Amino acid sequence: MKVPTVSRFLNAPQNVDRIPHLRRVSSQNDWENGSTISSPASIPEYTGPKLYKEPSFKSNKFIIHNAITRCCLAGKVNEPQKNKIVEEMEKSTANHFLILFRDSSCQFRAIYTMNPETEEMERLTGIGPRVITPEMVESIYKYSSDRKQFTVIPSKTMSMSVDAITIPGHFWQKRPGTPKKLGTPK
Repeated sequence: MKVPTVSRFLNAPQNVDRIPHLRRVSSQNDWENGSTISSPASIPEYTGPKLYKEPSFKSNKFIIHNAITRCCLAGKVNEPQKNKIVEEMEKSTANHFLILFRDSSCQFRAIYTMNPETEEMERLTGIGPRVITPEMVESIYKYSSDRKQFTVIPSKTMSMSVDAITIPGHFWQKRPGTPKKLGTPK
């Protein structure tokens, strides 16, 4: 007994209507008239699930969350500050976050959100300038989750792959401190 193959089944014009995801768009039957060239009207229309997905900006929220909890503010002593920052990040609708370091020693100062169109960074929480422009950036860093450390990227161009930045010292505001008490002579 000869068993029909799938290709035979699909090539038989009467069997096309039996497959749920395929249906003939045209009543013209290319198989019957011997045509081997497919016209757009003879190609079965796909009626299955939609495969195209709208592009979206990839978020680095998880990477920054890991960097804060495992590197920048690790430990019990930093827990209150870490929890506040994570809470602010969760409230934010931004897709791209940046960590601001004081200098090359990678001392945490603030979290910023980046606008991909203007490339301006706005402070979400922490200590630092309210807005940072790309011209203000001194160095840029990428976080390595497996090594739990930041590495300098030898570039000055901001992109969505940047996880942390530093700014030159003159952008840090000097706060007027309380005057030191003068010692009373004994």
